[in-house]
Amino acid sequence: MNPLLQVRQHGQQIWLDNLSRTLLNEGQLARLLSDDGVAGITTNPAIFQKAIAGGRYYEEDLTALKQEALSAEQRYERLVIPDVRRACDMLLPLFRDSSGAAGYVSLEVSPELAADTAGTVAAGLRLAKEVARPNLLIKVPATPAGLEAIEALIGHGISVNVTLMFSLAHVDAVALAYVRGLERLRASGGDPGSVMSVASLFLSRVDTLVDHQLETIGTPAALALRGTSAVSTAKLAYARYRERFHGAEFAVLRAAGARPQYMLWASTGTKNPAYSDLLYVEPLIGPETVNTLPDGTLNALRDHGKVASTLTDGIDEARAHHAALAGCGIDLSAAGEQLQKEGLAQFDEAFAKLLAATA
Repeated sequence: MNPLLQVRQHGQQIWLDNLSRTLLNEGQLARLLSDDGVAGITTNPAIFQKAIAGGRYYEEDLTALKQEALSAEQRYERLVIPDVRRACDMLLPLFRDSSGAAGYVSLEVSPELAADTAGTVAAGLRLAKEVARPNLLIKVPATPAGLEAIEALIGHGISVNVTLMFSLAHVDAVALAYVRGLERLRASGGDPGSVMSVASLFLSRVDTLVDHQLETIGTPAALALRGTSAVSTAKLAYARYRERFHGAEFAVLRAAGARPQYMLWASTGTKNPAYSDLLYVEPLIGPETVNTLPDGTLNALRDHGKVASTLTDGIDEARAHHAALAGCGIDLSAAGEQLQKEGLAQFDEAFAKLLAATA
């Protein structure tokens, strides 16, 4: 059996970390949905920047939009919102068949709003209204301002994909924002079961940074810890997810129909060629999770992936790994803050290129 379909049998959804008119117009996306069981799509400014810069299907619309009195950001949104709507419509049958547990497309607010709670909330509400699809997720970064915006958007009944999480501290803060948002929604008479949220933990960048720190330390004990920090963090994050959303803490909201906030594994393309190309896939398969894959990693999984329920294996080893990192003087929470700032800077750069193209 196709390993991509096998993953679904273990309760995990595979989402595509890409969207473009080429995928839409030439049938690739339709094949991924029908043949490979892809159950969702994530996007970000870098993905759209690449799509618009290299995609011939945007040229005519962009030329027309440049004749209108619009800002560069308005032109960008006029280009990508129709693509997001089309993708949502293609996934709508899965969304309905799964009672809203799958079939989502993510659209990110401007990275320029990362420190602006009110601006993020306003943008999230506006984009949700403009896309006007029930299976849209508004992407919001897990910055301090973003956490407040996540709570507010959930409280308004807007489904959210929380992005740029890099540490267990981020995981805990995001889960709390989600629960508070559900409580606000319920208190205002809304239906907690009407919203969905995923919490996106970025993986490969964690290993890139922590491996560098371990190599700087240079001891045999430190060097032996390379390449497993991200997977260990994901396993511990999932353990916390299970305790939080399937325990007494969430019982009242669960009885009211609220969904758990699924963990989503992001940045899953392996950056170090010495590591397996499925390092962030094969060890992290388990129920009520999402893995969003770039094209290369998705193709690798289809070609030679080994599929089993692995996510709850090695929890004690993961805890021991984190303790060993701390013993080496590595602060994973501080690393997470550094990586989030770097991630925001990368998205800012991609967004600036986007706006330069649509100016």
